[in-house]
Amino acid sequence: MIRSLAKKCLRTFTNLRRLLIFFRSYRYFVKQTLTTEVRFSCTRSDLMPILNEATSETDFDRHYIYHTAWAARVLARIKPKVHIDISSSLFFATIASAFQTIDFYDYRPPKLELSNLTTKNCDLLALPFANASVQSLSCMHVVEHVGLGRYGDTLDYDGDLKAIAELERVLRKNGDLLFVVPLGQPRIMFNAHRIYSYEQVISYFPGFRLKEFALIPDSASAGGLISGASMQLANAQTYGCGCFWLQKK
Repeated sequence: MIRSLAKKCLRTFTNLRRLLIFFRSYRYFVKQTLTTEVRFSCTRSDLMPILNEATSETDFDRHYIYHTAWAARVLARIKPKVHIDISSSLFFATIASAFQTIDFYDYRPPKLELSNLTTKNCDLLALPFANASVQSLSCMHVVEHVGLGRYGDTLDYDGDLKAIAELERVLRKNGDLLFVVPLGQPRIMFNAHRIYSYEQVISYFPGFRLKEFALIPDSASAGGLISGASMQLANAQTYGCGCFWLQKK
């Protein structure tokens, strides 16, 4: 408890210090308008403090940068006529649509207008496709949330397994599936997400062969996107990210 309180105090002190630096910077910046042509208004009512981005490196979400980059590269190799994505990152769908026709499905479809991209409504537990009808499919950083109520969905302990069953149902023989979930020691972080072991994921797709596996480890010091990472390394993570390219037998 003392350690937690100390951390809160340190954060408060850091934020106050940053705010002080911000107002000093503002005063210095405004003084420059006395010696140059004024081209923009810059009043106190326009202040928009951003206090934590003066860093030596650009920070980024390791899971979402690396897994979408991995998926786009795999898709560029597969080159299907049409790729169907179920509720994955919009960054993946929009960027991949630059070189690939993408049909994006989501329970809450976004209003996007881009060439090669269509957005449609669907329920992952009842996909609008016939059995064995889809050649190329992705569902990334999605299944771990199903049934936990985070997005207003019905609470269901086995919701993830039901979603996986739907992915398996609609994919045709030799069809490709890009599947991404958190990896580490199996547990549920209610109501955010599930974390799976490597063996769990493989066991949930008995009718598939693993074409490729890549791991995004917890720490940047362990690497960025590790292609062909071992099961042991995957399971040693706290909140790693497993990228599985699976092909239906």
